[in-house]
Amino acid sequence: MTTAAQDAIIDATAPLVAEHLDAITARFYPLMFERYPEVKAVFNQAHQADGGQPKALARGVLAYVGLRRQPQEVIDSMQTVISKHVSLGIQPEQYPIVGECLMAAIGEVLGEVVTPEIADAWAALYNDLAALLIAAEAERYQAFADRPGGWRGLREFRVAQIQRECEVIRSFTLEPVDGQPVADAEPGQYIGLRLAVDEAIVHRHYSLSGSPNGRSYRISVKQEPGGLVSNFLHQQMRVGDTLELLPPAGELTLDDGDAPVMLISGGVGQTPMLPLARQALAQGRRVCYIHAARNIDHHAFRGEVDALARDYPQLLTRVCAYEEGDGGDIKGRLERELLARLLPGGDAQCYFVGPPPFMSAIDSHLAELGIPEQRRHYEHFGPSRPLSNTSSAA
Repeated sequence: MTTAAQDAIIDATAPLVAEHLDAITARFYPLMFERYPEVKAVFNQAHQADGGQPKALARGVLAYVGLRRQPQEVIDSMQTVISKHVSLGIQPEQYPIVGECLMAAIGEVLGEVVTPEIADAWAALYNDLAALLIAAEAERYQAFADRPGGWRGLREFRVAQIQRECEVIRSFTLEPVDGQPVADAEPGQYIGLRLAVDEAIVHRHYSLSGSPNGRSYRISVKQEPGGLVSNFLHQQMRVGDTLELLPPAGELTLDDGDAPVMLISGGVGQTPMLPLARQALAQGRRVCYIHAARNIDHHAFRGEVDALARDYPQLLTRVCAYEEGDGGDIKGRLERELLARLLPGGDAQCYFVGPPPFMSAIDSHLAELGIPEQRRHYEHFGPSRPLSNTSSAA
């Protein structure tokens, strides 16, 4: 716990740290990978290359500096981080590694400005944050392990089925090797994978595109150009192959209540929307399901959504938009006027997932239509980042 003197030091030096935080976090990751190469497997290197991960860390540090005197607000603001950590199986012994390398990066970037007293204050700040996260993550791990079909740590699963959904997306149905039940995930959540690719261990997390059934999980993966894991799954994974899963996590879950729901997706962002749609429809809620794809060849799950329309003809409205070619309900991008026309009520809960520019545009449109931030829910597939109209994710 930071002392009053250390809090004063942190308050006095926070502007300086904030000014150089991008440089500090950019230095932190290479430094950590140099000192502890074994942790590199936990991180998607594409997010290192594009700067997404360092920027996410910088925002998290700044958020904690501002909220550190309100622990519950810290936990509330860190739910997305906690979920990502759970999906990666982060353990308490990994936090000192991060703390050591973060402090080393601060020292390298700020140089002689960092006196022993300043270093001690910021180290204490980090240790306080680590303790909060470790406790919150331990609670999540235990709660899932206590559920029927739950587990703690890694569990081995076998690929039971592979389904081609469109030109660039395949679904993988995963069943536990031990033959025992699996705990239900919340619709909209994702799950962490650990697998060997080219003799190297890597971690990824993918949205669960299937509804809970107690027997298996389904993930649906887009083959990304140059994507290490997505290309491996598409090109080399076969029925009968095995991988390891970590507990499901994620905050993009259906709100309580009976308000209508608008689900808006772009590309592979459709994956969490399918179970959310099924859950909302089963509750008797009106659902507007809008999906944007490049063209008909890139439109996955059309048959599944058509089946939902047949099962719930009075509740489900579905619209597909193609950027190019024919076959969609509309051609071009999703504009504000279209969303205004399709919005299923002024109290609608709106969920959207897709590429960052897509989500920024949708968020802007919904804000302009008067949908308040608390009813605009989104989640990034990679590191969290602010959109144009809000700085927090569901």
